[in-house]
Amino acid sequence: MTDSRDDRRFMVDVGLRDMPFPIRAVSRVEPDGQATVANISINARIMQTFEARWIDRFIHVLHSHRENIGTRTLRHNLGDYITELEATAMKIAFDYPFFIAKRTPVSGEMCLVRYLCEYAAKAHSVDEPAAVTFRIQVPCITTYPASNASSPTGLFGQLSVLDISVQSQADVYPEDIVDMVDRHVLASVYSFLSEDDQRFIIEKVHSEEKTSVVVVDEVRKELARDRNIEWYAIDCSNYGMLHSYSTIIRTEKSAWVPFSGFDEHL
Repeated sequence: MTDSRDDRRFMVDVGLRDMPFPIRAVSRVEPDGQATVANISINARIMQTFEARWIDRFIHVLHSHRENIGTRTLRHNLGDYITELEATAMKIAFDYPFFIAKRTPVSGEMCLVRYLCEYAAKAHSVDEPAAVTFRIQVPCITTYPASNASSPTGLFGQLSVLDISVQSQADVYPEDIVDMVDRHVLASVYSFLSEDDQRFIIEKVHSEEKTSVVVVDEVRKELARDRNIEWYAIDCSNYGMLHSYSTIIRTEKSAWVPFSGFDEHL
């Protein structure tokens, strides 16, 4: 009697990791996308009977989908990966630096600031809508929580990094997220500052108070008001100058409350 059971087993996390590759990342100010180099990771769940040269198919599909990486293109491209690789599950991630031109607060000098970004997509079939997540890390300056606002010299700052992840049906532009964060922080981070710029930021840090807790809450509320954003998460790491560790603040859109953090009366 012949055993009709399918004894083929799935291979989990077959793929490649951290492959440097030139791409064009979606940008609001550059319609053709910003040229950058991404570290690309691809994981697929395939049958063990799949041909041994599966890696060639990864690279082939990758070459055909390297232009203007964004939310819409990843949703379309992921279906091609699943079909070409005969996969039952697929995840692809593009980690890349993105540069935004910013003017310094006093001198108005233009400088390029690097932000670390990631576009990631995953799905289980060509019929299933791909879940696409855009992530960006935005450094900023906030008030150190041990500061004393009542003392003339009691306020001082710390470096904070807001790690923001969002899911949306439309493309999410790095420039928009950075502009939003910069509106709420004590001071933005620049790659260049003149003496006047430095003096301005130092005086602001010692005269105004804006803790990372307040910044995270304000950013959360703005993300919650955006009806195009289906889900968001904010992880804020704070690097105080008086200790060797970082503190963490995290908030996430609740799956049970469609617009958690959204104030209806505003």
